[in-house]
Amino acid sequence: MNGVLDELVDDIEYWERLYERLPASVTVVRNHADDIKQRQMIVWLDSERIATLMYGDEVTRDLEAGPHRLRISNTLFWKTVEFDVKSGQHVRFEIINRAGRLTYPMLAFIGAAPLYVTVRRIA
Repeated sequence: MNGVLDELVDDIEYWERLYERLPASVTVVRNHADDIKQRQMIVWLDSERIATLMYGDEVTRDLEAGPHRLRISNTLFWKTVEFDVKSGQHVRFEIINRAGRLTYPMLAFIGAAPLYVTVRRIA
């Protein structure tokens, strides 16, 4: 009986070690109804450019467990979010290229206006 229990303990330790090595992942989506649906948004993960997203696009990347930095730009404004991810975890962020309070008045008067970046963790 002791041999069966030892095998079971070995199996538990094996599966725990295996689970700790599972890749984590991050997904960035751009599909919020408040998005102005104009211009590209550039996505960096840990200083590596991983995507240029237009409205309706998304990108997913595997990554190691631990701390990471997500940086989003609409070529005028930046947002940086730091997050931790555990082994096997899937983290999701929603990015929005949105109008500000003065966007439409400026657009009407000078024909150009700033758009602002919002980043929300959704999972």
